[in-house]
Amino acid sequence: MILTKTVALALALTTVAPTHEQLRTQLDALVDAKAMTAALALVREDGRDRAMAVGVRDVRSKAPADPRGHFRVGSVTKTFVATVLLQLADEGKLSLDDLVSKHLPGALPEDSQVTVRQALNHTSGVFDYAGAGIPGWSARDYRPRETLYDQTPQELLAVGLSKPPYFKPGQGWRYSNTNYVIAAMLIEKLTGNPYAKEIENRILRPLGLRHTLLPGHRKDLPKPHARGYAPYQGKMVDATRMNPSLEYGAGEMISTTADLATFLDALLGGKLTSGQALKQMRTMENAGQGMGYGLGLQAFPLPCGGKVYGHSGGTFGYLTYALRSDSGRTLVLSGNPYTGETPADALPKVLATAFC
Repeated sequence: MILTKTVALALALTTVAPTHEQLRTQLDALVDAKAMTAALALVREDGRDRAMAVGVRDVRSKAPADPRGHFRVGSVTKTFVATVLLQLADEGKLSLDDLVSKHLPGALPEDSQVTVRQALNHTSGVFDYAGAGIPGWSARDYRPRETLYDQTPQELLAVGLSKPPYFKPGQGWRYSNTNYVIAAMLIEKLTGNPYAKEIENRILRPLGLRHTLLPGHRKDLPKPHARGYAPYQGKMVDATRMNPSLEYGAGEMISTTADLATFLDALLGGKLTSGQALKQMRTMENAGQGMGYGLGLQAFPLPCGGKVYGHSGGTFGYLTYALRSDSGRTLVLSGNPYTGETPADALPKVLATAFC
């Protein structure tokens, strides 16, 4: 038995070390091409972390990026929100096939047939308040003044409901941040607490995620962090400060690579929900291009076959991937996009390095 463990550890170390160096080379190339100002990555396997940082904290000082840095995780927030709702379903507080209107009367149009499940897997058809098409609200177009405004969930939902739905509930798939405004509002209605408090009590504290937070209306990132940049009026501007209430349950959280790895390991390792709930989270709708979307989880195809599960996130100045294979290897990657062109095959190559 001792010999078996020793051999297994040796094999793990000889696999992870080359992976780490190859990953660094790939991320360095993105920084050299100015596709990123900085990138942080962590590969975890068999309880061993290998973390790295490439690039700079900011383009003025050119101080090196810190692998322990904080970053905005964007839509990875959705996985935390979905996990809490699945916990509430495990506790009998709701059914995934309940109409949203059963728990949030008056929030959606009177004849709405959107279910909780459809909100979580983006088959509701509800218009995306943060998508292109509504001036002043798009999460794709940086606006220095507007991104500092205070927003309420009710305002975000109202914007999403101001446009016709993409399709009838259950009749298609379309990613919509409005769905996770609804999901966070459901948590608050069912528990009587802010959804952020429920995530803290149910996930962050039990897992010891001391560097993960839901900032609410606080505009700054904890130190250390790499600054984020976004295009505005023909030039790149510092987009690090923003009011996260613009994203609420769809994308407000801040974390680190190590904390996200711990969360993903716990969730996909079956420690946060029942087995049946996790199975439903991993039941995928076709999201196109080989991708799948379950209940707050994405499935990414690997170049070598198979899939990894987790979520991606993008917000002004920050891009995140938190992914885990069923064999137990986890990759968390955070980058700060810049002016250079990111090759279309950059992500598949990173996934091949980390998982294949």
